[in-house]
Amino acid sequence: MVARIPGASELEPIERASRDELQALQLQRLRHTLKHAYENVPHYRAAFDAKGVHPDDLHTLADLAKFPFTDKKALRDNYPFGMFAVPREQVVRVHASSGTTGKPTVVGYTKNDIDVWAGVVARSIRAAGGRAGDIVHIAYGYGLFTGGLGAHYGAERLGCTVVPMSGGQTEKQVQLIRDFEPSIIMVTPSYMLNIVEEFQRQGVDPATSSLKVGIFGAEPWTDAMRREIEQRAGIDAVDIYGLSEVMGPGVASECIESKDGPVIWEDHFYPEIIDPETGEVLPDGAEGELVFTSLTKEAMPVIRYRTRDLTKLLPPTSRAMRRIGKITGRSDDMLIIRGVNVFPTQIEELIFKMPKLAPQYQLVVSRDGHLDKLDVVAELRQEVAALLSDSEVAALGRELEHHIKTYVGVTTRVSVVGPDGIERTLTGKARRVIDKRPRN
Repeated sequence: MVARIPGASELEPIERASRDELQALQLQRLRHTLKHAYENVPHYRAAFDAKGVHPDDLHTLADLAKFPFTDKKALRDNYPFGMFAVPREQVVRVHASSGTTGKPTVVGYTKNDIDVWAGVVARSIRAAGGRAGDIVHIAYGYGLFTGGLGAHYGAERLGCTVVPMSGGQTEKQVQLIRDFEPSIIMVTPSYMLNIVEEFQRQGVDPATSSLKVGIFGAEPWTDAMRREIEQRAGIDAVDIYGLSEVMGPGVASECIESKDGPVIWEDHFYPEIIDPETGEVLPDGAEGELVFTSLTKEAMPVIRYRTRDLTKLLPPTSRAMRRIGKITGRSDDMLIIRGVNVFPTQIEELIFKMPKLAPQYQLVVSRDGHLDKLDVVAELRQEVAALLSDSEVAALGRELEHHIKTYVGVTTRVSVVGPDGIERTLTGKARRVIDKRPRN
């Protein structure tokens, strides 16, 4: 396969609609969603009433700011099925996020919801250059996690041949890629690096594989990681965005011709950017917390769901819909180290600028007396490890400490370990932060 840029005739009409046409559709669907949620979900009726608003109060899209937010706590408080807006018998599938504490967040789908979901993922794969007949290797996890099945149904909808590998068994991943010759892989970016490393361990240049496009999501990743993957794997790397509470993968996705941020499929998901502290809606281009309202979901509509992802809304380019910038962090996992706000992606950018360090790292947060401290564990690249003396490795650590202090503003202790010195994840997302602070 050679990645193809779709012509206008290959796009759905809504992908090339005018802004006025899109907003008229959004307003119509938003009115229905608010009414559906208010009439069928006790949580939303109580939340709307407490805020003194009613679905009839929505006259323009800007009026959505009058309505209350939804967060993970609301979903957990209504565990398992309290947020469903249809009888449970009409729910054909249930997914759940793993969560780090407490109960998981449960989401449900009607038959039509599954159909819509498959459609937006198919649209996303097409935007990435995929077409009917392409072989798609899916290494997202299958099960309650939405990644694997979401990607699977979308690829099948587009007419692709699906290899439902799921995560783990990295050696087998490489074997099947070599044997089946897929042109597209869908996986987390951190696990793609594991696959690249396995190719190299087997003495094979990953850039010689059949893969042409990687559709990566489920965790934040930087442009530096994109360049790393593209260079080592010889592919185009595009970003797909989604979250279980809103739908799953396919809420937004990059177009291969521009690779300038995921296009939000705004005919199904209405985005806002808010100030995470005040809740005030911010203008396009301003960085803040991303909020979504579903426009077409039946089983579990979500109203102003706070994703906690920090980003900005960008103007349309390759499609008629707005884009989101790179996720710079999360409003709920930001590290505060001695008064300094630190996001893992900031340190990742610095590591990628040091060619002797591998794209693997961990941040270890602990308590030193009454103060938090941050240790960084970085890893040497395989090809340079044997060439460096202990003193040179120590110097690399000091260099990274200096960069972090200069550009992030926090003092750290950096340890540089040998190749494979950092535990690899077999499935899912990389464990970038280890928090050893006491819980009190």
